[in-house]
Amino acid sequence: MAFHRRKSTIWLTAAAAAMALVAGGATVVAISSSDGAALADGPDKSLFVDITKVKANVKKPKPENDATTGTFTVDCGRNENGHFNPDNFIAQPGVRNGAEHLHDYVGNLSTNADSNNKSLQAAGTTCKNGDKSAYFWPVVRITDEAAEEAGGAGEQAPPKKDDKAQQDKDKADKAEARLECPDVASRLPEDVPDAAQAEIDRELANIEKVTDEAEKKLEQTKAQDVNNVIVGPTREKRAAILNRMMLAFSRQGKQAPDLNPAAACTVKEAGQASKAGNGAENNDDAQAEGTENKKNQNNPEENANNELEGNEGEIQRPAVVDLQFRGSPTGKVVAMPKFLRVLYGDAKAGQNGPKNAKASWTCTGFEEKVLMDKYPICPQNSKVKRVHDFPSCWDGKNIDSANHRDHIVFPDQNGKCKNGFKAVPQLRISLTYNIPLNVQKEGRYLVDSFPEEEHNPLTDHDDFANVMSQQIMNRLVNCVNTGKKCRE
Repeated sequence: MAFHRRKSTIWLTAAAAAMALVAGGATVVAISSSDGAALADGPDKSLFVDITKVKANVKKPKPENDATTGTFTVDCGRNENGHFNPDNFIAQPGVRNGAEHLHDYVGNLSTNADSNNKSLQAAGTTCKNGDKSAYFWPVVRITDEAAEEAGGAGEQAPPKKDDKAQQDKDKADKAEARLECPDVASRLPEDVPDAAQAEIDRELANIEKVTDEAEKKLEQTKAQDVNNVIVGPTREKRAAILNRMMLAFSRQGKQAPDLNPAAACTVKEAGQASKAGNGAENNDDAQAEGTENKKNQNNPEENANNELEGNEGEIQRPAVVDLQFRGSPTGKVVAMPKFLRVLYGDAKAGQNGPKNAKASWTCTGFEEKVLMDKYPICPQNSKVKRVHDFPSCWDGKNIDSANHRDHIVFPDQNGKCKNGFKAVPQLRISLTYNIPLNVQKEGRYLVDSFPEEEHNPLTDHDDFANVMSQQIMNRLVNCVNTGKKCRE
């Protein structure tokens, strides 16, 4: 296939020009001609750095005495089913091709521009433990010339599948859920007694069952009957379950949490936007994806090989996808609420500046020492790797915010959350690739990006929407807080 030659590196805007990008102490500045055009075509070799020449720069907070050291790893595969699209339902809900670059998905099978809480809950998943969360990031590609020279050494992603059947199956679920019920797992204390865990887990499953049944029944209920048929009975059923959960604590001699406020649910009118779900007003300067591309929402220029304008080449499926939730160096963590949205990095770092951008690139064997904002050239027998550590301090109330960032932020350099925020399990997504060494040296592997960002490695980013069941989240928190190493 023909590869559309990109221009040399992104030229700096006035805002970004004030900051020189630094990799291992060496300052690299992109230069453009006075008319805004790049000076030369072809790979920009300054974006590719020999990692062995970069000084160690990874600093970890010193664990305190009550640090939580457990980990919870979820196996959701490597996108073997070929689930790709150029959408982002978190930053640009309802906008087709809103990202203008291709995302790699694992977990939730229905994820596209129209996804919402209801459709995500109704969909299938690639995760072995039934986790329906959506995990997605921009793909990495190799140019055609490099793919030919590599002789197939890098594993290519499968061709695009016809997902019409899946879209037809999910079509009825694309209307927003109308029943809104308080999250329960995030209200549980940090130290659930071991002897009560099994009972708490069963009751969390019952909470989900009662809520799902009420949502389905709501679709056939007349407006004037909603309070008597849905709201009242659902509150009573949830209250009975919550009371059993509180008794489970008391039987173990523990102070029971007050779960009573989580009994009552509310019903939105048809077409009413969720206060904490999709549809929030977006902030172009702070979010990961822009909102100005609505003209592309119907027919993105995409061919059978998943190529988009400015983002062509062979997609490389990760050799390893590692999804791991970790604890806090300063104490125990609380559960994430269901449907929490979390962003990592900034897909428009060249335009927005470095505030939300993160150094993500490294090589296997160097993860604990070096993270770069350049593409690494790895030594023999070492592989290219992306490491994405998500923010983990939640405001305790919201599952989303206008800029998709204010509700969940990063801890400080000592690993401590600011006042009013609670530590939740930190998600780390690690992606390892079989990129041939000659391809690395020739600067021919690139991350998909907005066209104006021209594959700047600083724009690497990642997205997560928590659709774990209450019981899976409860297991996760228990595992992390008790220092276990769990895999599901």
